Amino acid sequence: MSKKKPDPARQNRGRNKYDVDEYLDEKVSLFNLRRCLLYLSRVKGTMFSALGLSVAGSLIGLSGPLFIQRALDEAIPHKDVSLLLTMAAFLAGSIVISIGLGAIRNILVARTGQNIIHDIRYDLFAHLQRLPFAFYDSRPHGKIFVRVVPYVNNVSDALSNGVLNFVIEILNILFIAFFMFKVNPQLAAVAVAGLPVLALFIWTIKGRQRRAWQSVSNKNSNLNAYIQESFDGVRVTQAFDRQERNSGILDRLVTERNTEWMKAQYISNTIWFSTETISQVVFSCVYIAGVYRMHPMASFGTLLVMGNYAWRFWQPIINLANIYNTFITAMSYLDRIFDTIAEPVAIEDSPNAAVLPPIRGHVEFRNVTFGYERGYTTLKDISFIAEPGDSIAFVGPTGAGKTTIVNLISRFYNIEQGQILVDGQDIMNVTIHTLRSQMGIMLQDSFLFTGTIADNIRYGKPDASDAEVRTAAELIGANRFIEKLPKGYDTPVAERGGGVSHGEKQLLAFARALLSNPRILILDEATSNIDTSTEQLVQEGIRTLMRGRTSFIIAHRLSTIRDCSRIMYVSGGRIIESGSHRELMARQGAYYQLYNAQYAPH
Repeated sequence: MSKKKPDPARQNRGRNKYDVDEYLDEKVSLFNLRRCLLYLSRVKGTMFSALGLSVAGSLIGLSGPLFIQRALDEAIPHKDVSLLLTMAAFLAGSIVISIGLGAIRNILVARTGQNIIHDIRYDLFAHLQRLPFAFYDSRPHGKIFVRVVPYVNNVSDALSNGVLNFVIEILNILFIAFFMFKVNPQLAAVAVAGLPVLALFIWTIKGRQRRAWQSVSNKNSNLNAYIQESFDGVRVTQAFDRQERNSGILDRLVTERNTEWMKAQYISNTIWFSTETISQVVFSCVYIAGVYRMHPMASFGTLLVMGNYAWRFWQPIINLANIYNTFITAMSYLDRIFDTIAEPVAIEDSPNAAVLPPIRGHVEFRNVTFGYERGYTTLKDISFIAEPGDSIAFVGPTGAGKTTIVNLISRFYNIEQGQILVDGQDIMNVTIHTLRSQMGIMLQDSFLFTGTIADNIRYGKPDASDAEVRTAAELIGANRFIEKLPKGYDTPVAERGGGVSHGEKQLLAFARALLSNPRILILDEATSNIDTSTEQLVQEGIRTLMRGRTSFIIAHRLSTIRDCSRIMYVSGGRIIESGSHRELMARQGAYYQLYNAQYAPH
């Protein structure tokens, strides 16, 4: 299947916050419909089995009125008890068999729906794992989460039961029409006369209905985004006593969602109401035509059977109206899901990407220019060389581009101009896995996952032994607080590291980086928010780890980088000074002023 071409303007529309609606096309996307068919094709065997059972059950169930007609028109007038009992037995048998086949069919459909849920959610999650940081930087995370769980749940029934029932109901209409025209063509024509009216009505309001459910999807997404943001920032909320104000915002978002949902329900219910009304008019017309308009008048058995068939004929049409409503609702969610899956993976291996062999750690920036958004340059013509074993520190004001430099080394973003070389190879031409697997990266956010202390340390190396985990922890001194915990390395860690202090989280994240035994080490604010005694332990571990490795360090505490091979002062996206601590202090430039601002007596 060909990939959907990304639309830059459309991608920018996703850059919003919780109270800004996301953009969606008003027309049904053929690309998304093809994706639906792709998932359905994976379960086509089960779907065809369920369809076969449904057809068989429907045909057997439709034979029931014929047994009733024969009993009324032949057995009862002629007092043929044997024929009456036979017809009763056939009727009972058709009901039992139809119900049995329907039960088996429901089991198959339920299994199919769960398989579709699994496949869509797996593909969506796997794709989200590959999307670049820029995707997450530009969207509230709540709007991403809602697509993975609630939206996938909402579409499963439409893609399994809905599609299957749609085919079945169409077949039912054809089968019933056949039986009706076989019994009495004149009354059958009356029974189907309301179809054009219903089709015209549905065609007239389909656009309004789709827009209404898209609006509901937008409001659900906004609400979820705000709730998740509120949970993540609950400490700040309570610190600034914002509970009442935030509750007011939630109330507004819920009200907006409920208002749009009611509008969508009104439109959807008009389809059901119109179908029911037209069907009741048709029933009446069938009986009126049978009694007053036919010559000779239809027999009681024929009239009863045709009334039954007319009811059965319009029942699947009513069901189709409900399926249509379900599908329109599901499409508003599928648009979100499939548009996310269609998001381009900007950071991926080039077609001819080579495997990066074990590296020595030579890193070179050649005239690198980069900006997170078009028109805004963060780094301007950056060039430097780091030899294997060098320790390079980046200092400078906030927003100068220090973190951006180390993010580019790891290829978390693609550069616009220039080259970044590792051991002489352009990182744009090697596989991401072989590049990052030889790096140890500790970012500013010392994120911990649910699990144990040991699980978090071995996160980047799942096959690490307990001895390796302990060694990494001991190297930086984390074992001192770990061994005081009730269960030591098996102590559970709550979500996002709850129950562990900020300094302890950084120590664990540092041990995680140590365990991977990298050739290139990246430390972004590795010692921030750590007390003096803990910092001494970390510095000792850092010195041990950096021995023989190329290291890039960002630190606001200049005391932690005095021994680095080279210190680069970054300002305005450029490197304006470079040298050792002693050399830069002797120049009395920007670094000298920064150092004195921190440590000169006041």
